[in-house]
Amino acid sequence: MLHLLDPDNPEAPFPDVCLAEKEPNGLLALGGDLSPERLINAYRHGIFPWYSDGQPILWWSPDPRTVLFPAQLKVSRSLQKNLRNKPFTVSFDRHFNHVLQCCANPRDDAEGTWITAEMEAAYIQLHEQQVAHSVEVWYEGKLVGGLYGVAIGQVFFGESMFSQINDASKVGLVHLTSHLIRWGYQLIDCQVYSNHLFSLGAQEISRHHFTHHLKQWCNQPGRDESWLSAPEPPLYFIK
Repeated sequence: MLHLLDPDNPEAPFPDVCLAEKEPNGLLALGGDLSPERLINAYRHGIFPWYSDGQPILWWSPDPRTVLFPAQLKVSRSLQKNLRNKPFTVSFDRHFNHVLQCCANPRDDAEGTWITAEMEAAYIQLHEQQVAHSVEVWYEGKLVGGLYGVAIGQVFFGESMFSQINDASKVGLVHLTSHLIRWGYQLIDCQVYSNHLFSLGAQEISRHHFTHHLKQWCNQPGRDESWLSAPEPPLYFIK
């Protein structure tokens, strides 16, 4: 039986993730709200919201969990060439709302979007509190790719990415990962499996190991400020 969250008590604890459904994989709770307090609490415990318009808020903690350990990012030869030639420029936290909207736009390979207006408002609020961050990828002055997510301690919880031309989102991920390595981050949460993420070095680990890592690393100091003026680090993945 799914746990029903009280919308009037955003600080109430979530049920233990071990109680999540096996089918559909990871469905744990429904209801509640998308307040910053509840969202941050959810991420700290390996839980994220994912639902469509017309549904109640659904909360998930799948097993296994797809993650990327920053030092294990894989960069193909063609992507390395793109990074060396620098056709793209990359910024952080400059246009969070624009990145969010681009991620919310319907894709050719999917019906609709799970980034509802309610979700957009919630993550904009997290961004205003310097908890959610964006990466913007530019080509000839136009935003052509990017991603956004939530940073807690030394863990970056990736939410969504978009790409309008080849390699744009991959370039954003490489730049993000280089920053995270420089800042001492230990883990990037990718939530669920995709061929795209696995080609970049992501892997699946058990929910038990994932939540163990969160207990370790979410309580360590991260970069708890705007990333707007982050200096460009060396790109560790160019050989």
